[in-house]
Amino acid sequence: MTGKQRKLVRITACAALLGCVLPTAGAMHIMEGFLPPAMCVLWGVAALPFLLAGYFSLQRAVVRDRRSVTLIAMAGAFIFVISSLKIPSVTGSCSHMTGTGLGAILFGPSAVSILGVIVLLFQAILLAHGGLTTLGANTFSMAVAGPFVSFGIYKLCQKLRVNKMVSVFLAAALGDLLTYCVTSLQLAVAYPSVVGGVSGSAVEFLGVFAPTQLPLAILEGVLTVAVMIMLESYARPELCAVGFEEG
Repeated sequence: MTGKQRKLVRITACAALLGCVLPTAGAMHIMEGFLPPAMCVLWGVAALPFLLAGYFSLQRAVVRDRRSVTLIAMAGAFIFVISSLKIPSVTGSCSHMTGTGLGAILFGPSAVSILGVIVLLFQAILLAHGGLTTLGANTFSMAVAGPFVSFGIYKLCQKLRVNKMVSVFLAAALGDLLTYCVTSLQLAVAYPSVVGGVSGSAVEFLGVFAPTQLPLAILEGVLTVAVMIMLESYARPELCAVGFEEG
């Protein structure tokens, strides 16, 4: 990243931090109009620096090796397909896999923010899954928070010399679960419980999500491992180009 690009990312990050001073928080595939306008703006601003960094990250990956375009497109398609398979879970949201762990492992968490926002935008417009006013909130939970956890788990497992495919499984599954923890917190802040406040409401949302999301997270981990095995069998040069084989 050039000095000019770093400066631009820092500026947007500062703007996001200023926005986060407000006593509010945000969400994931939350439907249109479900969040107050102030929270929609807050989470949209909070996602901006990650989207900007993601754009530069993808740009570098393509410039470094044109073969990475194929893997980028595949990672985006993977996110779109499995995150479109939703199971109703609670009013205003739903349970489904995210698919962002694969992209985070291959390209880093920043790049996935761009793939995620594109997927969320298409789903909101074409499938009425999510919404345009809640796009920033959904982006932050699914395309920012989840991928960063997936990437961190994968790198930690690498340092601990955990088997590569076990690392992929844990990264994808835990990234999925973290997304829904953020979603629960965002919904809780928007609709705090009369008795327990935000914390009580968050526990209630997590309790509703857990029965469907835990098995879905395990399934996502298995599917991500299956895709990675397929890539290692048929797209090893492309994986080497993005640095996966170095791990």
